[in-house]
Amino acid sequence: MILINLVSMKKIQISPSILSADFSQLGSEIKKLEECGADMIHVDVMDGHFVPNLTIGPPVIKSLKKYSSLIFDVHLMISPVHKYIDDYANAGADIITIHPEATDNLAESILKIKNLNKKVGLSLNPETKIDVILKFLDQIDLVLIMSVNPGFGGQKFMPEVLTKVKDLTAIKEDKGMKFDIEIDGGINFENSKAAIKAGANILVSGTTIFKDNNGDIKRNIELLRSK
Repeated sequence: MILINLVSMKKIQISPSILSADFSQLGSEIKKLEECGADMIHVDVMDGHFVPNLTIGPPVIKSLKKYSSLIFDVHLMISPVHKYIDDYANAGADIITIHPEATDNLAESILKIKNLNKKVGLSLNPETKIDVILKFLDQIDLVLIMSVNPGFGGQKFMPEVLTKVKDLTAIKEDKGMKFDIEIDGGINFENSKAAIKAGANILVSGTTIFKDNNGDIKRNIELLRSK
């Protein structure tokens, strides 16, 4: 029997991280991302507690929604996360991704996101084992593999996390599951190929999309998507 790689059958999606955008022009930057072929907008939310940095909150996300019809892929790096889920759902997040370590009851947080009619993502830091989310894989829409330690943009990609991507892909194919596998952290034109080969079908990238090739966003998105 020939095993079919499910990832190869799906379009590789690009979710540009606005952490690398010009924050004084966020509205126009998001418009440009949509015009240049981005599949979604990746919003990194940091609280200065769960990770050592501060970024944007619900009011900014709400104001940015009017600039794009794309999916808002919101990664909550905040703790405790459970009590803030409503705020980000109401602000316009379409996918809400949380960390298992950031909630006292992961099952309850997953259910809360689902009850708000949002897609559920779970994120794994480089040192976090996939074991902590195995029993939830049939309840979620996305697993976000961090390929840097979260908190700051521009870090170097950690290739060792590709083992987790491969393991998740094998579980997904073996059990016929449909969750997306997203990867975020230091993604560039070289390591994106390895990530896709390992099974990732959503790539988050900030610096490469906004800065490479003299800021040619359309070209950079196309290059990242190519296998």
